Amino acid sequence: MHSIARRYFMSGAAALAAATFPPWSLAQSSRTRIVLLGTGGGPRVTAKGRARPATLIVVNNVPYVVDCGDGVALQLVRAGVALDTLRHIFITHHHSDHNLDYGNLIYAGWAAGLRTPVDTYGPPPLKAITEAYWQLNRFDIETRIADEGRIDPRKLVTAHEFSENGLVMQNADVKVTAARVRHPPITQAYAYRFDAADRSIVISGDTTTSPELVALAKGADVLVCEAMHLAGIENLLKKVPNAATLREHLLASHVTTEDLGKLAAEAGVNTLVMSHLVPGDDPSITDAMWTEGVRKHFRGPVVVGHDLMEL
Repeated sequence: MHSIARRYFMSGAAALAAATFPPWSLAQSSRTRIVLLGTGGGPRVTAKGRARPATLIVVNNVPYVVDCGDGVALQLVRAGVALDTLRHIFITHHHSDHNLDYGNLIYAGWAAGLRTPVDTYGPPPLKAITEAYWQLNRFDIETRIADEGRIDPRKLVTAHEFSENGLVMQNADVKVTAARVRHPPITQAYAYRFDAADRSIVISGDTTTSPELVALAKGADVLVCEAMHLAGIENLLKKVPNAATLREHLLASHVTTEDLGKLAAEAGVNTLVMSHLVPGDDPSITDAMWTEGVRKHFRGPVVVGHDLMEL
């Protein structure tokens, strides 16, 4: 099993400090953890690129998965998480790089022996997507129930839809609040705030500069936010046939590194973590280059996200 690399850009530090830690299990401690399962943005899959968007938060040994990009189940296994411990899934919005493996993650948990309820949360049409997945895989599911003695996974999953700001779920360990962010043309796109006893964590989802995200992230211990590198975008656009329309979309619906620095400073967050990086497959963009724009406005600790990094 791969170890998880933790890297920090501390305030005022010019160099990257790195340390490697052994694989962990959910039973190891009750400290609230963040694991960046996938840190690349967009639907393109490349051989040397980052994994698709997904973030794991572990509160009191219980996993909470935010977004389900392609390959999320494999990333959870690589992070040392048993798939049959799956309990909570949150979808920020319904772009394919955030929900493509939503059903497959549940299925992978079931294949691993999942027998406990799973609650999923997100904007419409989450319920319809859940039902469509069951219909798509009905033959396989019912064959395995009859042939292998498995329980019916359709009875384990409850999809909770919401379409406004506010409390999404709360239990004895954590309160989860959502705020609608600005990610045109999608109107139902949300950021999540997790308030646990020891940490407050905000996951931006996809967004351009949004006052709503600033309000949600006020005083948070950690903000995990998307970021777009403008020079890297221009290099990316040279490789695609839909460059003109893609450029228009990216500039209208995502956050540049410089604007991210302004956002983090205005929100007064303790630590900023850059994830959902666009482009996510350009090795010429160093960590220092990712933070350059941010540093013009934000003076706190900054972390450039890498797949399977634990914070």
